[in-house]
Amino acid sequence: MALREIRTVGDPVLRTPCEPITTIDDRVRSLVDDLLETVDMDGRAGLAANQIGVSLRAFSWNIDDEIGYVLNPRIVELSEDEYQDGDEGCLSVPGLWFPTHRAWYARVVGTDLDGKEVVVEGTELMARCLQHEVDHLDGMLYLDRLERSVRKKAMRAIREQL
Repeated sequence: MALREIRTVGDPVLRTPCEPITTIDDRVRSLVDDLLETVDMDGRAGLAANQIGVSLRAFSWNIDDEIGYVLNPRIVELSEDEYQDGDEGCLSVPGLWFPTHRAWYARVVGTDLDGKEVVVEGTELMARCLQHEVDHLDGMLYLDRLERSVRKKAMRAIREQL
């Protein structure tokens, strides 16, 4: 297990859709260990594999004292009539938070290291995390979901950090 370095905005791995995990081997087990260890810090809610430089469909979460992971996650349900608007941040966009519109409820289906189906669902922060991490695996950042005027401010703030 290793605490892995977080890739930040501008790194092409964050904009590349991740490949499905087809074989659960030692490399994937090691990846899951690294995801779990790296997300297990104060202020970290979720971590996608590409955020640590691995283009495979896996992420971990650390919400309300529950730490977990899912392989090959896909969103199967989002609340259609209930939404949340709140500031969202990202380890790959350090120090910046912007209002992001998300579904209030989300359900993700994937597998665990034994190949068994896993269902992860939640509301509010957990729903936000699930949507955020699946976006990462699809090569998207939360910045892509910002309203145009807010996105413009976000990009300016990112440029000022460089």
